[in-house]
Amino acid sequence: MNFDPVIDKILAAEKGYVNHPADRGGPTNYGVTQVVARANGYPGEMRKLPVALAREIYLKRYITEPKFDRVAALSEKIGGELIDTGVNMGPARAAEFFQRWLNGFNQQGSRYADLFVDGRIGELTLEAFKQFLEWRGEDGVTAMYRGLNCAQGARYLNLAENTPTQEAFLYGWILNRVD
Repeated sequence: MNFDPVIDKILAAEKGYVNHPADRGGPTNYGVTQVVARANGYPGEMRKLPVALAREIYLKRYITEPKFDRVAALSEKIGGELIDTGVNMGPARAAEFFQRWLNGFNQQGSRYADLFVDGRIGELTLEAFKQFLEWRGEDGVTAMYRGLNCAQGARYLNLAENTPTQEAFLYGWILNRVD
């Protein structure tokens, strides 16, 4: 699958270099924090981070490593949403939201077994999602997408309520990250 359109959408939302004093991620470029850039071998100034490197980081750290590419193979829409949420909140948080919604949708375990919510996509999570899609079809994709966005929005509100400096970002998060 070609993930360029997903990455393009993220790059458009992130808009290049930012060093906002309230941003707990510190200096970022194209949404890549300095810590992540350094972990991926980039020693330079964040404002000069090459967009090609940002794309490589997105593909590795936010698509293939958390196995969101495998989710996207089953549903591009859900895979894309997990990737976007993973970029903004961390892949484990996105996977946790996904597992929680799969559990919530499984009719008390009658359609597929409850998952251990560990924030990691593995074979059990993928199999549960396959079963969910076989059962619910395109309406299931819509419901899952909305559920994931509800969880994401609730997390943003919680962050802003618990850390008032994060209110600086709440409007933009909702406007640009929650569909």
